[in-house]
Formats: sequence, structure tokens, C-alpha cells
Amino acid sequence: MPRFPAGFELAEALTAAARELHGTATPEDTMHTAVTLAVRLLPDAEHADISEIQRGGRLRSLAWTDETVRFAAEPRQGGHTPHPDWERLWTTPVVRTDDSEADGGGNVLSGLGLRSALSLRLRADRRRLTVLTAYARKPQAFDEDATRIGRLFTAHVSLALDSATVREQLTEAMRTRDLIGQATGILMERLDIDAAGAFESLVKASQRENVKLRDLARRIVDANSGTGGRGVTER
Repeated sequence: MPRFPAGFELAEALTAAARELHGTATPEDTMHTAVTLAVRLLPDAEHADISEIQRGGRLRSLAWTDETVRFAAEPRQGGHTPHPDWERLWTTPVVRTDDSEADGGGNVLSGLGLRSALSLRLRADRRRLTVLTAYARKPQAFDEDATRIGRLFTAHVSLALDSATVREQLTEAMRTRDLIGQATGILMERLDIDAAGAFESLVKASQRENVKLRDLARRIVDANSGTGGRGVTER
């Protein structure tokens, strides 16, 4: 495998990559690790990025190996994505660009000297796609072998990304639970009511002020500790 020690077989390389991916703490860390690994794993890959594409072509960059491909992934005038072929990823898991200068070039990739691209779908739902793309400066850089390796690799990335997302959600849920518990205790003491009444008061205030329960709880806790913010008063 390119850029791995001599004799490192594909299965071993993917196992090592999976270990690195699953060792990340957040989805952001997972994606940044993934683009670095993509360049190490995919033959002839020089750059990589991960982008999110929404219906209608709106796009934002999530992770990148360098500023060149971050710029390549940013929308140009008119809000269109720089890779028209990316629209095909709604219906197919892989899209290859063999030569960005074909048909006269004039697109973002050819302007940056990026002749080849291999785009692989990580996630998809009705509203958005998450795509990992590897780039090379030579034409026809990514063949069927590169595509096969890319698909195996992105399967590992998707699993690691899902795991990191679940861990982050669970961590946030625990933090939110603790924060709401603290706010409820403050209201119990302040309003001289029981826990159920304090939580009901918190929910009503959240709805009345159109503020997330978590954010309102944080405001109450901060106000009680003297760090500023507005509390809740019964109406």
C-alpha cells in the first residue's frame, strides 16, 4: 500500500486506519483524521476533503487536508457546487472525475490544477449528503482499484463517524440532564415548590420565551452563580 510500510497489506492498512478513526473523540476529529488517512490509503491521492451537500447544491466544507481543496470545495458565484457530477451522488455511491480539463476545462478543479477526483458518499438522507473526495494533479489517477479501496475505507469512516456522533450526543445528553437538574433545584428553592412544579415552570418559561430548555437552564444556573444572564420568574 502506498505511504504505508513495505509489506503492509490492504487488510492491515484498513485495520490500522479503522483503529485511528475509532480512537477519535468527536465527529469533527473523525472527519479530520479521515481526510489525512485517505491521502495515505488511496493510490495517487494528493489531497482530500469532506463536504456536506444539501438539496439544491448548497455546500459547506467540513474537513480538508489543506487550503487548496478547501478552496476547491467552496461554492462559487451563483451558489453552485464546483463539481457538477456530485449531483449523481444522490443516486450512486461513487463518482469519478477522470480529467477536469476534458471538454475545455474552465471549471474550479482545472483552475486549481486538480485533474482527477474520486468522490465517495459517506452519509445520505433526503436533505443532505456527506461526501469524501480525494484529488490528484494528474488525469485518470483513480482507477477501479482505487475506487474499491475508497469504498472499503469510507465504510470504516461511516461507522466511526456514527460512533463518534452517538458518543457526542450521549455526552451532551448527560450534560443537559445535569444542567436541567441544577436549574430545577434552584427554582425549587427560589419558588418554594417541589421538583415536578419546578420542572413544569422551567418548561413553561422555555415555551414562553422560545428558548431551548437546555439554554434556559444554563441561564438560570449562570445567574444563580453570579456569572450573568436572566433567570426565570413565574407568570
